[in-house]
Amino acid sequence: MALLGFFLFTLLVFSSSCCSAIWFQHPHRYIQRKTMLDLASKIGINYGRQGNNLPSPYQSINFIKFIKAGHVKLYDADPESLTLLSQTNLYVTIAVPNHQITSLSTNQTTAEDWVKNNILPYYPHTQIRFVLVGNEILSVRDTNITANVVPAMRKIVNSLRAHGIHNIKVGTPLAMDSLRSTFPPSNSTFREDIAGQLILPLLKFLNGTNSYFFINLQPYFRWSRNPNNTMLDFALFQGNSTYTDPHTGLVYHNLVDQMLDSVIFAMTKLGYPYIRIAISETGWPNSGDIHETGANVFNAATYNRNLIKKMTAIPPIGTPARPGSPIPTFIFSLFNENQKPGSGTQRHWGILHPDGTPIYDIDFTGQKPLTGFNPLPKPTNNVPYKGQVWCVPVEGVNETELEEALRMACARSNTTCAALAPGRECYEPVSVYWHASYALNSYWAQFRTQNVQCYFNGLAHETTTNPGNDRCKFPSVTL
Repeated sequence: MALLGFFLFTLLVFSSSCCSAIWFQHPHRYIQRKTMLDLASKIGINYGRQGNNLPSPYQSINFIKFIKAGHVKLYDADPESLTLLSQTNLYVTIAVPNHQITSLSTNQTTAEDWVKNNILPYYPHTQIRFVLVGNEILSVRDTNITANVVPAMRKIVNSLRAHGIHNIKVGTPLAMDSLRSTFPPSNSTFREDIAGQLILPLLKFLNGTNSYFFINLQPYFRWSRNPNNTMLDFALFQGNSTYTDPHTGLVYHNLVDQMLDSVIFAMTKLGYPYIRIAISETGWPNSGDIHETGANVFNAATYNRNLIKKMTAIPPIGTPARPGSPIPTFIFSLFNENQKPGSGTQRHWGILHPDGTPIYDIDFTGQKPLTGFNPLPKPTNNVPYKGQVWCVPVEGVNETELEEALRMACARSNTTCAALAPGRECYEPVSVYWHASYALNSYWAQFRTQNVQCYFNGLAHETTTNPGNDRCKFPSVTL
């Protein structure tokens, strides 16, 4: 027994000596690794505010604390939110809107003013850890922004360092459309049109400042565009299916790892194999338009629960190309945002209703067993819908707004509302709701191929029930 005690004591002393040696020889590396683990262990939430029914920042931040998120990402530097966040233990990410990038890039004084107005009044009580300059700047299609984003980032870093701030990392979130090819992962490359102008300067900056390559990662879109090529379970971290990269032999068990390693291999081919990676947006839509297969609560909950389990694992799992690497991750998003443009999925990524009740149960700590959640509603749209679709007003919408939409729909083309003329087949019954029903549906069916959505600022939605009658035939879209 004494011999065993002596052995354990010797092992403890030896281990402590080794750790101390590592600390004294490489203190910066030790602190860096500890910081990475700390950031990655706190799953973040994207707090967007493009809605007319959302709660106040005070209520929203209380909701964020209630769901036990560890990090909140803003899409601006809202003073009220930053002040409120100073009273929490949440890590915080703030953003420079796309339209401010060019002015920040051209003048150090402008960048200094931005830091003085948006960081210094709150830091360090508000635990700001990332500043993201722009968001998916390639979608803006403005070459000035593309050329100026890295100079803007550099000027913000210069200002932070001038104030002695070294623990706020600066980056810019890009989407997967920054890559020319992504499959297999080892074949991935960045697009030629941006590799020299944007990506190489960005990678040089990130490498020099020890920051992260931020990627907005949405496996839903990759899967839904071609569900026959990727199994849904593979996208949701479910099942036993795998994919082996033919060039590297790396084995993939889920789509997220494939997409992350695509970015890693693309960076490596430009000479930057070690830049850290962070997921600035990821999630799964809880609903969408009829043609948006797989957008439902079951899949959304399954994806986010499994993602959190993976990203909070101790020790970190990493990816096949970077095993053991911690990856800071932000779920998209806190609320459904009903004023976002585009198809139905764009407004249905939230995990909470505006009153704070959950759309589905989720545990941001990753500690709750997956079997411990309440049963989810069975999905009904995991297979593409085949049939006719119409666009009709939402019941109970404001009649004045509906009348304005009616006028708009009838003004673009003489043919859209021809059937509503007095004496024609759809003239009666004469009411705003009936005429708007025909007009919005006709307008949508006529111009859908030109990216017109069945939404009309929340006044309309799609249906598979024919709203017409024997006399008045409503045009339909066939999926």
